[in-house]
Amino acid sequence: MALTKKEAAGTNRFEITFSVDKETFDKAVSDVFNKKKGSITVPGFRRGKAPRHIVEQMYGKGVFYEDAINEVMPAAYEAAIKEAELDVVGQPEIDIDKIDENGASFKATVYVKPEVKIEGYLGIEAEKEAVSVSDDEVDAEVKRVQERNGRTVEVTDRPAANGDTVNLDYKGTVDGVAFDGGAAEKYDLRLGSGSFIPGFEDQIVGKKMGDAFDVKVTFPADYHAKELAGKDAVFACKLNGIKTTELPALDDEFAKDVSEFDTLAEYKADVRANIQKRKEQSADAAFENALSEKLIDLVKADVPEPMFKAETENYVRDYDTRLRQQGLDLSTYLKYTGQTLDDLRKQMRPMAEKQVKVRLALETIAAIEKLTVSDDKVEEEYKNISDAYNVPVEQVKNMVEAEDIRRDLLVKAAMDLVKEKAVVKTEKKPAAKKPAAKTAAKKTEEPKADGAAEKKPAAKKPTAAKTAAEKKPADEGAAKKPAAKTATAKKPAAKKPADKE
Repeated sequence: MALTKKEAAGTNRFEITFSVDKETFDKAVSDVFNKKKGSITVPGFRRGKAPRHIVEQMYGKGVFYEDAINEVMPAAYEAAIKEAELDVVGQPEIDIDKIDENGASFKATVYVKPEVKIEGYLGIEAEKEAVSVSDDEVDAEVKRVQERNGRTVEVTDRPAANGDTVNLDYKGTVDGVAFDGGAAEKYDLRLGSGSFIPGFEDQIVGKKMGDAFDVKVTFPADYHAKELAGKDAVFACKLNGIKTTELPALDDEFAKDVSEFDTLAEYKADVRANIQKRKEQSADAAFENALSEKLIDLVKADVPEPMFKAETENYVRDYDTRLRQQGLDLSTYLKYTGQTLDDLRKQMRPMAEKQVKVRLALETIAAIEKLTVSDDKVEEEYKNISDAYNVPVEQVKNMVEAEDIRRDLLVKAAMDLVKEKAVVKTEKKPAAKKPAAKTAAKKTEEPKADGAAEKKPAAKKPTAAKTAAEKKPADEGAAKKPAAKTATAKKPAAKKPADKE
């Protein structure tokens, strides 16, 4: 196998010719014949017993060539690219140039990484939020844990109160006529939740289990169902039961029950520390994204279109993986949202372009600054991936090349350098305002929202520079050898650790 020709064919584009020698090709043809001979029928011979030359006389000399090409071409292509010293991006276009008893030759059109120029990447100014944690935030988090550990009990000795969950039957009418969505049986409603139209829940407060009563309300003028907007309605109700949640006392015993700490003070201190950590991580990610946006403006490069296309496909695959984790798949999601695959690609394209440009910038910075990554760091990253996806380290090594890991770590090191040298402009985030009280005019829901539309899963916006540890390993078996059945063939995709079932 050898490279026979290499020539420039445009900006960041090359054409190469490479060959597979007679010995290698003959062996591939023999291997294909041995795999298939058991299914070949030739008159005068038992199935699978006809010699190869007889089969070739009957079906043609090249009967096994196509499969043989698919066996030898990927390795020949990789060897040719290495010999040509080309840093190929995207998928190649490969044509069969010649094939006969003397071997085979191929022509490939490939795109390579562009020359990148970047200046002024040290000392970039960007805002970073100065984070702090208020007592109210700590109390709210503790309150959520307290409510999760509450105990639901039946109420039989008092009327319903705000905060209770009541079970009721109701049937609504307007001018004595029932309407769609206005009736239910054994419906659980938390009083004070604002789930129903204004005034409905307030009229249940004070009622006792077994009471039958009417609730009179007026639909808001801007109600979404036009035929009900502004109309007076009467709901005949029966209160079937009342439940309330008894919350545990916020004391040292509570802290022992819900945490590893012995006192409530220690537990609250840990809650504060965790909130602080989350906020700092969020602020750091936002700061990194701000730096990435500014790096993009500094990049000067003629980026080949295949790089953008390939990264867009990566985003689509990653999105499909996240959908599967939610119990969906891409085809179901597209049908559900009324989108096409091309629509999703258009949605992902801007993010993919940013990802490509930021990575090119960081790779160039790593080269300019002569950054290095030790073998120990590579091994540590293999371990991180192994732990993250619960896959044995050796399996990760079989699927992810060490040089791919090293390149990703160099990108990370370059970003760390940019962050270290950046000029940080501290931004104090204003305190969150308390939500305003709901008004009757804003409520636009029927007492029971029959057939309410489900929420669509939103595309997660990725950070600008992904590394190997952040990328979701692809499904096992996804990497396939390129076939030569058509005029073009694709470079085999790098294997990644399989998702654990």
